[in-house]
Amino acid sequence: MKIEIKPKPLTKEAFKKFGEVIEKEGRDSMMINRGSAEKFYEICNMDTNEKGGITTLHIYVGNKRKFPLLIDMLEKHPLFSQTFIPRSKEPFYCAVALGGREPDLSTLEIFETNGDQGVHYNKGVWHFPLICIKDKEEFFVLDRAETNKEDKLIVEQIEYNMKDEEIYLVRD
Repeated sequence: MKIEIKPKPLTKEAFKKFGEVIEKEGRDSMMINRGSAEKFYEICNMDTNEKGGITTLHIYVGNKRKFPLLIDMLEKHPLFSQTFIPRSKEPFYCAVALGGREPDLSTLEIFETNGDQGVHYNKGVWHFPLICIKDKEEFFVLDRAETNKEDKLIVEQIEYNMKDEEIYLVRD
C-alpha cells in the first residue's frame, strides 16, 4: 500500500515525544557578559555518556533530495541523542518514529522546520537521514564519539529497511 505524508510545521508541542525543537522562541533567557549577550539556556541535554561515550561536534553538508521522497529506511542510535542545527537558515524536513527493536510506523511523522529551527532527537528515536530541500546545506551536529576505540562491539546505529512499505514524503 502506498502512503503519502505531507510535512507538518515543526512545533515544540508536536515534536516533544521525539525530542526537542532547537529555537529561542518561548525559552528562558538571561543577559550575560555585562549585558553584551543574551543567553538562552538548557535548550536540550545531550545524552552521550553511555558506555564511555563523549559529546562531539561535527559539520554535515547535506545534498538536495528529490521529491516525492521514498522513506525506505529508518535508523536509530541506541546509545546517544543527536542534535542538528542548520547553518544555512534553510528549511529542512525530519521524519521520525517511536518504537523498540523496530520502528512503530503508526507513529511516523514528518516535520518541516522554518530554517531557524534545529532538532534534537532523543536517544533511540527512529529517524530518516537528513532531508535537505536545497543542495549543500550545512549543519552543526552534536552526537557521540567513542573514547575506547578498541571496543568494536558497541552498536552506534541500527538501521531498519522498509521493504514492504511504500511511504513517501510529498511536498505541496
